[in-house]
This record gives sequence, structure tokens and C-alpha cells, in this order.
Amino acid sequence: MSRTPQTDVLLVVMGPPHTGELTTSVFRLLQALLERGASVQVWACGYSTMLSQEALGETKPANLLDRYAQYPTTVVLIRELLEAFPGRLHWFGCRACSEHRGATGHIPEVRMRAPHTFGGHVHAATKTLFMGVA
Repeated sequence: MSRTPQTDVLLVVMGPPHTGELTTSVFRLLQALLERGASVQVWACGYSTMLSQEALGETKPANLLDRYAQYPTTVVLIRELLEAFPGRLHWFGCRACSEHRGATGHIPEVRMRAPHTFGGHVHAATKTLFMGVA
């Protein structure tokens, strides 16, 4: 297992990503932090581990109001941010939460970690911010 990176912020994302504006808020905050020079690690927990499933593909299903528009999935957004901010963004997922929910098959850029390693991530960050509920 690789070492936990030292970062300015640990962003812990918990809960189902499809019940409100949580996912949008997470990605907006994440991009703003990175654009301002912060280093960030994301820890996806609970149903938020589904954000990085490879099965999501590249685009969301068609929008019936604009069937020619294509919208990226969270997998694409995660990859784009990781590519745009190499060494400053690290995305982790809770392996137990993922397996418990059947949310396996994550993109290789996302590292799954055992829940007992979470404390090390908190320790490695200057600030920790929780978003959502499990």
C-alpha cells in the first residue's frame, strides 16, 4: 500500500450522491480549492464510493429535453481533475463501504483503502471537512 499523502485538506464525502446537490457541491469545492493552490485528498465513504465506478462510463444517459447534449459522468470529472492537478489531488475510497454496497470495479486512478486507514488520512491533512451523511 502506498503512503498517505500530506495535504492541506481532506475532503470526506459521505452518503448517497444522487439525493441532492452533494455531488455538485463536492466537485465545485474541490475545483476551487485546487485552483487556489491547495493540495487535497478525497475520501469517499458510504454510497459516495459509487462516484468512481468504471461502469458509469463516459457520458450520462440522454437528456430528453436536449437529446444531443452530452454530460460527463463523475468518473470523467474525477479523471479530469486528477490529470489537471497531478500530485495535488488524491482520490481514495473506503473499500468496506464499497464492497458492502456492491460498488466495486472502480477506475484505476482511485485507490481503495481499508477503513482502519482513515485515521492516517485525517492525520496527514491540515484540515478535514466532512460533506454529507452516511
